[in-house]
Amino acid sequence: MSAATLTPGTTDRPSARALPRRSFLRDTRIVLVRELRPVARDPFSLLFGLVQPLVFLGLFGPLLAGSAGGALGGDVWLWFVPAVLAMTTLFGTSVTGSNLQLDLSSGVHERMLVTPLSRPAQLVGRALKEMVPIVAQSTVVLLVMLPFGLRPDPLGAALTLLQLAVLGIGVGSLSYALALAVRKQEWMFWVVQQTVLFPVMLLSGMLLPLENGPAWMRAVSAVNPLRYVVDSGRASFAGDLASSTVAWGWVAALATAVLGLVVGVRAMVRSAD
Repeated sequence: MSAATLTPGTTDRPSARALPRRSFLRDTRIVLVRELRPVARDPFSLLFGLVQPLVFLGLFGPLLAGSAGGALGGDVWLWFVPAVLAMTTLFGTSVTGSNLQLDLSSGVHERMLVTPLSRPAQLVGRALKEMVPIVAQSTVVLLVMLPFGLRPDPLGAALTLLQLAVLGIGVGSLSYALALAVRKQEWMFWVVQQTVLFPVMLLSGMLLPLENGPAWMRAVSAVNPLRYVVDSGRASFAGDLASSTVAWGWVAALATAVLGLVVGVRAMVRSAD
């Protein structure tokens, strides 16, 4: 009976070559599918998310047409519907950190961190998940508004949804970063979210035009990325796709996405320490 021997430089652990290489896209897809499963099992949550935009369109739209229709210089629906879609994206993605808070309290987040899935993929997969129902809801809103006279440029409407998806990834990533930053004081998440959300929304010219507002309000809105995205959506719906307004909207959406992903990934990596 011979004794087992180990040659120098060998080990009983599997070699690095034997381990499968991780793919960022594959890991992102795994996280995305995992996060979408609860949504697929509860489709009524998507229908519930349609209540807010349809209420704004049904109640605020006619008031806007009667009081400020002339000041808008064109079709009220082409002006207001893109703003409502941006509002839906902002509301939907800015609260995504609350889902992460549930994972933090239940221990799911810690279990995900010890998996081989990359930290950036975990963040991007979660952020993409939030955009799937929002894009679906926005598409339904467009279809519902067609019988009421909405006639957007088809390509412009599609590009607007894509632009809002890019913006939403950034906002959702920032929301996740906020949830991780205040994980020991969960109530602080809602304080910060509400404090930031409404000024950003109102200073985007989303509900009323800002051209006749006070000078300080116009100055603050000039540094609000959402304003450029809202204006871009209106120009795209009107078919003015080659305008600088649309270009600046894409710059604002991409800048928000990059900032959100950088901040979110750093927060996700630090949460594993």
